[in-house]
Amino acid sequence: MRKDRSALHENEDQDDEIILVSKSELKRDAHELRDLGEKLSNLKPGQLEKFPLEGRIVDALLEAKRITSHNARKRHFGFIGKLMLDQDIDAIRHQLAMLDTSSDEYNRHFHLLERWRDRLLGENSNTAVTEFLDSHPATDAQKLRQLIRNTNKEKSEDKKAAQSKKLFRYLREVSEE
Repeated sequence: MRKDRSALHENEDQDDEIILVSKSELKRDAHELRDLGEKLSNLKPGQLEKFPLEGRIVDALLEAKRITSHNARKRHFGFIGKLMLDQDIDAIRHQLAMLDTSSDEYNRHFHLLERWRDRLLGENSNTAVTEFLDSHPATDAQKLRQLIRNTNKEKSEDKKAAQSKKLFRYLREVSEE
């Protein structure tokens, strides 16, 4: 009998650690996942490739574009919400924020790239290039140095900032890989 009682006390201790979630909170979470799925379905297929999505969800998101009936869309986004349970929601939200130009994450990343461009075009550009290459190993060093040379040449000739924009686009492209 004593062993049985000790087992009961152990189970009671474990029950204290269970966190109860209300039914309305579960519904809010389901609606949130459904809304997130709707936002993802509005993206272009090229943009969807950048998201950490696994399994059948990509096919379901692409199929959502074909569905026109209101009730069918509602059911389908419920299905997408269910599939979203297996995904890394924080990473998906972060990637969505990087696409939204009004988000803080997008602006922070944009300003970081501007600082990199300014450092690469500054007086100590060799050290800046080395640091950039160390932090972004997939960068084509030759292309980066060529863009920096072209931008500096453009500045000295007082031309429009076309090369500077090319450099910035390349920095963005490399940082998103």
